Amino acid sequence: MKATASPVVPPEEGLGTRLRNLLIGSVFAFVLLIPKLMRLRHNAQTWMVFRILLAIAGASLVVVPLSFATSWLGAILGLAMFLAAILLPPAKTEDRLAERAQELGALVIINGGRYQAVDEPPVAVQLLVGGEQIFVLNSGLATILQVPIAEISSVNAAETRERWILRVRWLDYTADFEYQGIFGEHLARVAESTIRGVRPSPLAVLQQRRAAGV
Repeated sequence: MKATASPVVPPEEGLGTRLRNLLIGSVFAFVLLIPKLMRLRHNAQTWMVFRILLAIAGASLVVVPLSFATSWLGAILGLAMFLAAILLPPAKTEDRLAERAQELGALVIINGGRYQAVDEPPVAVQLLVGGEQIFVLNSGLATILQVPIAEISSVNAAETRERWILRVRWLDYTADFEYQGIFGEHLARVAESTIRGVRPSPLAVLQQRRAAGV
């Protein structure tokens, strides 16, 4: 009985086919991950690390497959990844702030000037005014203070030593927001009127407390 010889697949062609299939699978997986990857833009540092890793991976796909004649697809994909890493900009602060406001259910965003917590240096903040809370966010969009709107007893903006101070009092707490520069008064007045606009009237607060038996 004569044995028939099976055809031998050239090693180079077999490797090229496997590489092409791997790249196609990687592209498909990357497309599925796009929504999650876009969330990385909320954090500027994390987004920068992702762009660096994407550039390294893209450069590797361009350089490494050059020794294989059939791996031109990997080189093209690598070049596209490298260019994307360079051209992809970080998320704009305005976009990130709007997304953060949506997460917290805030309806109005106002400049909070500078706020100094106890034993902490003063930092620039944004005030996100919601239906029940005012969220004080630092430059990293982290919440460093929450003010319950229903408990606010007074909101006043006044000039002190060539700067404007917005003072908000609620329960046994007080928060001061400092505004400087030629627009300091304007920003303080806008914040004051905005908070006063959402703060319930003293009569409504009294009725709520009576209803709660406080």
